[in-house]
Amino acid sequence: QGEGCRTVPLSGHVGFDSLPDQLVNKSVNHGFCFNILCVGETGLGKSTLMDTLFNTKFEGDPASHSQPGSNVNLKLTIVSTVGFGDQINKEDSYKPIVEFIDAQFEAYLQEELKIKRVLHNYHDTRIHACLYFIAPTGHSLKSLDLVTMKKLDSKVNIIPIIAKSDAISKSELTKFKIKITSELVSNGVQIYQFPTDDESVAEINGTMNAHLPFAVIGSTEELKIGNKMMKARQYPWGTVQVENEAHCDFVKLREMLIRVNMEDLREQTHTRHYELYRRCKLEEMGFKDTDPDSKPFSLQETYEAKRNEFLGELQKKEEAMRQMFVQRVKEKEAELKEAEKELHEKFDRLKKLHQDEKKKLEDKKKSLDDEVNAFKQRKTAAELLQSQAQQAGGSQTLKRDKERK
Repeated sequence: QGEGCRTVPLSGHVGFDSLPDQLVNKSVNHGFCFNILCVGETGLGKSTLMDTLFNTKFEGDPASHSQPGSNVNLKLTIVSTVGFGDQINKEDSYKPIVEFIDAQFEAYLQEELKIKRVLHNYHDTRIHACLYFIAPTGHSLKSLDLVTMKKLDSKVNIIPIIAKSDAISKSELTKFKIKITSELVSNGVQIYQFPTDDESVAEINGTMNAHLPFAVIGSTEELKIGNKMMKARQYPWGTVQVENEAHCDFVKLREMLIRVNMEDLREQTHTRHYELYRRCKLEEMGFKDTDPDSKPFSLQETYEAKRNEFLGELQKKEEAMRQMFVQRVKEKEAELKEAEKELHEKFDRLKKLHQDEKKKLEDKKKSLDDEVNAFKQRKTAAELLQSQAQQAGGSQTLKRDKERK
């Protein structure tokens, strides 16, 4: 369909002074993975926002990004949807994204099911956050956006953002946010809610939930504003500062995504989305926790039951194939017998035809022989008469001669 997911890894020591303390404590020795999926139509500034957010240039190859800070080894991966929504028929545009997310879950599940698993060193490629870019139309969500988010909400933490929010006025933006939130609720789309159960972040997360979806602007260009160099966009009518909270929600997104809720995003991915995939996958394979009597069902019993079921199905298939083979042999034998019968009948017809032709030839030969014999007899009689006539003529000549004398 001309679309897919492009993965851009960035590894090294990321110098964010505001990384959460729990991550710093857990990751001093071995580091951790954090993977972001950017979904949105072409031209909404996905790459620019990521470059702005992490203050680097994603060009497709792994790159080290080292700055003084908390000294946390972060394996950051940005996955961007390529060609999403570019097709005339957008009905199945979400499928490559869903397949990509499921493929990462499947890879983790296969590693988890190994006898010798090394999950502590495993490069976790599961998607922890999905930034869904919404076009700044100012009206309502496109049907493509609603369908895609509905398909993704059970598989990934969706954070909706209004891209290029400087394209509409402040009042229009406020109405647009309310409209988007209303449509998401009415269509049953579950977006990621910043957790409020932890007292240390409950207040800020509650406030930030009210600001969703975030209206953001991205720019890697730095302009001198006052005495400072700041990331901004210059327009004929003025300057839009990326990190000015009065201009957009870029700082709010960065704080919520990187400092406050990164660990919760990772935890939600594992405990909610991955567990749902894992449970459905194992149930699909026939594994259960209890038997029909609601008694505990051990893995060994499940394995034996599945093995016996597989062997039984295999035996049925072998028997069916054998019966099919016997049937085919019988059909082939019947075909051969029919062909043999036809050959015999044809041989008998040809033999009779040959005998008839032979009898006709023999009759014709006999008729010719009779004609030859009759001819010979007539010839002999004629020769005899001729001889007698000649003898009679000779006698008369002698008689005349005597008379002359």
